[in-house]
Amino acid sequence: MSEQSRRDQLLDRVVDYVLEHGVADLTLRDLAAAVGSNNRMLIYYFGSRDELIHTALESAAARFPRMVSLFEVLDDTANPPAIRFHSAWDLIGAQENLPFHRLFFQVLGLAGFAPDRFAGFLATVGSEWSAHVQEALVSDGWDPIEAMATAHAVVATWRGLQLTLLSGGDPVVVAEAARRSIEALVVQVAESAV
Repeated sequence: MSEQSRRDQLLDRVVDYVLEHGVADLTLRDLAAAVGSNNRMLIYYFGSRDELIHTALESAAARFPRMVSLFEVLDDTANPPAIRFHSAWDLIGAQENLPFHRLFFQVLGLAGFAPDRFAGFLATVGSEWSAHVQEALVSDGWDPIEAMATAHAVVATWRGLQLTLLSGGDPVVVAEAARRSIEALVVQVAESAV
């Protein structure tokens, strides 16, 4: 088995573990035992505990097909931004994504207490989704500065709705809240541009 294959196989087991148990109390020793490895191999393949968590979170996202296709939907210029944003929420809010959302928000919470340790994660979280939303708006003729502010509002709305789902919110009600919020944001900005 190649070095990359061993790393990938180990990463699969790590992702299985963190999706089930989270990362808040994660130690390399306990994780290594759970995935049939040892601390040295985890550090060899992934660097630090925090780098391993970031890598596991990225790999976990790939297991949720709806999350993987999110950027394709946002970048589809054949549809106006509001349609893309509604379709994006349908992907984000799908019930099968809840394990990923739990892990994502747990890592986000840890990063809030240790921003230096999670700088790469925070940089991605702070810009990746909003950059795609901003580009969707700019491709529809929006001013880039206005598009940036609106993009952050859209992503903040989605993040709040993700938390509502995690706290037991009714998915039908949350989906309607997403629809109304996006419509209100798009209409508000369109009216202010006139």
